[in-house]
Amino acid sequence: MKDVNNPFGIGKKIEGNNFIGNAYLLSLANADWDENFSVSTVTFEAKARNNWHTHPHGQILIATDGIGYYQEENKAVVILKKGDVIKCQPNVKHWHGASHNSSFSHLVVMYAPSNEAVVWMEPVTNEYYNEVSK
Repeated sequence: MKDVNNPFGIGKKIEGNNFIGNAYLLSLANADWDENFSVSTVTFEAKARNNWHTHPHGQILIATDGIGYYQEENKAVVILKKGDVIKCQPNVKHWHGASHNSSFSHLVVMYAPSNEAVVWMEPVTNEYYNEVSK
């Protein structure tokens, strides 16, 4: 991805049904004192995004490159740029991803014991994405 200026690299392509478009994950660190605490980076190609989801223990997103979107259910889309920070509260339904014309990268800081990192839900359809991100 030539248009990404991510100091950490982009990692491996995320496979599965929880993302629309191409996205990449790179694990940066797990805390020595608690294996359930992690820091990763996610990079989305333009128009890529994840499905609606929640985090039982919350999540912090720190935008590192490009232009992205973040939206909580029943709220307006927030445009994210390098340096912006989002504190995803526990169990709040949301999605995030890249804008129409730019890739987007963010750090993910999360505490997630066992398999409690994320609860995946329905996709953010192309029609919905295009409507809310005008």
